[in-house]
Amino acid sequence: MKEVIIYGLVALSSLTMLAYTVHMFIGGLVSEETESMAMGGAVIIGAIVMLILARDILRRRRGNS
Repeated sequence: MKEVIIYGLVALSSLTMLAYTVHMFIGGLVSEETESMAMGGAVIIGAIVMLILARDILRRRRGNS
C-alpha cells in the first residue's frame, strides 16, 4: 500500500512537470486555448503511458510474464 502512495505522488508530480514543460515551450507562441489543449493532450498521453508501465510492474510482480 505504501508503494501505491509513492507511485501516485511521483506520477502526479511527473504529469505536472510535463504540463509545465509544454507551457514553457509553446506558452507565448500560440493562443491560450491551443496551449491548454496541448497541455491536456500531453498529460493524457503521459498518464496512459504511466498506466501501461504500472500494469507491467504489477504483471511482473505476480509472475505472469
